[in-house]
Amino acid sequence: MSLKPHGGTLVNRILTGPEREAALAEAAFLPGLILDDWEASDLELIANGAFSPLRGFMKREDYESVVSRMRLADNTVWSIPVVLDVTRQEAGQLKQGSPVALYSREKELLGLLLVEEVFKYSREREAINVYRTMDKAHPGVKRIYQRGPYLVGGEITLLNKRRVRQFPELFLDPAETRRIFRERGWKRIVAFQTRNPIHRAHEYLQKCALEICDGLFINPLVGETKEDDIPAAVRLECYRTLLALYYPAERTFISAFPAAMRYAGPREAIFHALVRKNYGATHFIVGRDHAGVGNYYGSYDAQLIFEEFEPEELGITPLFFEHSFYCRECRGMASAKTCPHSQSSHVILSGTRVREMLAAGLTPPEEFTRKEVADILIRYYAQRAAGQL
Repeated sequence: MSLKPHGGTLVNRILTGPEREAALAEAAFLPGLILDDWEASDLELIANGAFSPLRGFMKREDYESVVSRMRLADNTVWSIPVVLDVTRQEAGQLKQGSPVALYSREKELLGLLLVEEVFKYSREREAINVYRTMDKAHPGVKRIYQRGPYLVGGEITLLNKRRVRQFPELFLDPAETRRIFRERGWKRIVAFQTRNPIHRAHEYLQKCALEICDGLFINPLVGETKEDDIPAAVRLECYRTLLALYYPAERTFISAFPAAMRYAGPREAIFHALVRKNYGATHFIVGRDHAGVGNYYGSYDAQLIFEEFEPEELGITPLFFEHSFYCRECRGMASAKTCPHSQSSHVILSGTRVREMLAAGLTPPEEFTRKEVADILIRYYAQRAAGQL
């Protein structure tokens, strides 16, 4: 299968050498916008090609098209708006055709944006189309209503990457992961998105997929998530422990995906697949309730949405899995597709119950999660309860 990036070309908007030096000098005299962590991560992911074919924050035509029909204006499939919002006062200071400097919250210069368009948008329309709800309890919808009333669109250039304080060795650009996959001789690469620790059901899906692929690409999201999600550093410790003990090192690879979590369910499943295609994956695992939150989406809506596109439009093969579990009678991991036994034989725990057990220092059944992972999580919950985090 072709490893072409989405849109055909891996975007690179990272300035280096004399061009960067000239841009740095210019930036000192430009008006500036301060980006939050979400926007700063989007800036870097546009620049390094993870969001190919995007070359900047969306202008009105692309934005409206993505919101209404999950396609860019040129008909390329893209399911999530990638935008930069500004206040009314900031909008009044921006000049079409002029550059503006982009800074982090710590006032570090990140890059430049060529202002091509400043436009108003409908929060309600974006919420209902992208998230299927206008409920502000939904973290993605809440984000929309916290944004400014205007969006600014235009091409970006990255001058400085943010300083990575935790596990910097895992922050690889798509060009780097693609090179690594080529060097390993992998032709069929299956990617797995996660924002939670991997339990036995996830392990089962990954190893089933690895039976038909050359390599497994664990690409955990480490950008902004909900406050009650387990911190990225703890999750990374779980992943590394699990990979070291239970996976073949020569057929697995892990790197970080520094994007914010949108919790957009079905639309985010498409988005996650396309981004992993840009990182070099040929296949993508979509399990139950992918990128979901609360009860806003059906358990398998994130799989059904793939039927709305032709395979060649996506260019990456989704692998759909049903909810899996340990069956005491089968004496192994299974799903409703492969297990004939009643639910009384299945080891299934709710996320709430697992968190309660871990917080109480209790290890969930080995059939649900590896003890080594449970130990890491029990330690985390104990430290949090003791106010050490």
